[in-house]
Amino acid sequence: MDSSATTPLQVLVTGATDGIGLVTARELARQGFRVAIVGRNPDKVERVAAALSQEPGAITPVLGFVADLSLVAEVKALAERVREAMPRLDVLVNNAGAMFLRREETSEGIEKTFALNHLAYFTLTNQLMDCLRAAGTARIVNVASDAHRAASGINFDDLQLRRRYSGWRAYCQSKLANILFTRELARRLNGTGITANCLHPGFVRTAFFNYRGLLGTLMRGFARVGAISPEQGARTTIYLATAPEVRDRTGSYFTKCAPVEPSPPARDDQTARRLWDLSEEMTGVGFTG
Repeated sequence: MDSSATTPLQVLVTGATDGIGLVTARELARQGFRVAIVGRNPDKVERVAAALSQEPGAITPVLGFVADLSLVAEVKALAERVREAMPRLDVLVNNAGAMFLRREETSEGIEKTFALNHLAYFTLTNQLMDCLRAAGTARIVNVASDAHRAASGINFDDLQLRRRYSGWRAYCQSKLANILFTRELARRLNGTGITANCLHPGFVRTAFFNYRGLLGTLMRGFARVGAISPEQGARTTIYLATAPEVRDRTGSYFTKCAPVEPSPPARDDQTARRLWDLSEEMTGVGFTG
């Protein structure tokens, strides 16, 4: 995308107070985007927004929004604030995510991994569709993971894993959901000038591994040996947000700035449509593209 245009391109990055989200926001600010970030901790959001505003080339002020993205109501409220501040949105980067070792439900009664990693993407994207349409051509970039390959499919019979929960199983299913959501979103947006792609950032050394106990120690050990830096992990996100050669590419899954085939369950269009319909039911948000 050409960020040298008279009117600066505008981007919203979720989960942007650390890790690959922070690097993504920083690099796009340096490229002349008008950047807005989303985080859960008010102090961190304020601090990071102020720091990004000092980056060379940054358009100030960098906007900071606070929201708990695991709650559908907060995502809807966030979208309303974003619409007021940024009526036009050229790039939306859905990046926020987590893995929860113990099963938790949000105050809205939804398993937290599915709520944060999938429903937040679904809700925010659909709620900001008017802003994306106002840009004429826009890009939606969803951070997924190769962890989706460990999921055999979406467990519609026990979607919230009430019977057999494990943090890893819930995470893998949510990352599969990211790809299926992207696939169905791209189909619905075909011909609108809005593209939707998703990506695997790599095995990245971030605060994602700050778990307590033995598992946390083991994961941090693996990260020290084999993980890449957040700067390396953000490259594909930045590429999909900016590269001219993918301007018209949509519905694809990328690794290391190149399209690759996701797993067979991630290419199941019937499952993608079923997941979409169920997500609409769970959030009360419909498609307005």
